[in-house]
Amino acid sequence: MEETLRNRLILISGILNILLLLVAVGSCNNAIQQKKLKEKEMYNRLTSEEKIDKYVRERAILEEKLKKTEDDLQEEKAAGEATRKALVQEQLVNQSLKSELEKINRLKEALEEDLKEALISGKAEKAKK
Repeated sequence: MEETLRNRLILISGILNILLLLVAVGSCNNAIQQKKLKEKEMYNRLTSEEKIDKYVRERAILEEKLKKTEDDLQEEKAAGEATRKALVQEQLVNQSLKSELEKINRLKEALEEDLKEALISGKAEKAKK
């Protein structure tokens, strides 16, 4: 009986060892899968961080370009405004010159008329003498 008990105990011990071996192998497989998932997640995080850094740098560059473009636009607006003011002043000067020219032309015409009248009266006086 002792022999049968020993055999049973050896058989139960062998079955338990096989079961524990299967549990250990399963646990190792599970650990390997978890490690692979963790490595994949780390890779994805690093890749995402690199992309974010790249986009942040690109954004900074674009913001600098935008600021420069806005500054250039302000300068162009100021130059356009100065040009517009100069044009308005030139137009005012032109109008003033036109009015002065018209006055001079009227004076010239009046002087020509006076000169004609003086010439005619001068000829008339000579003819009388």
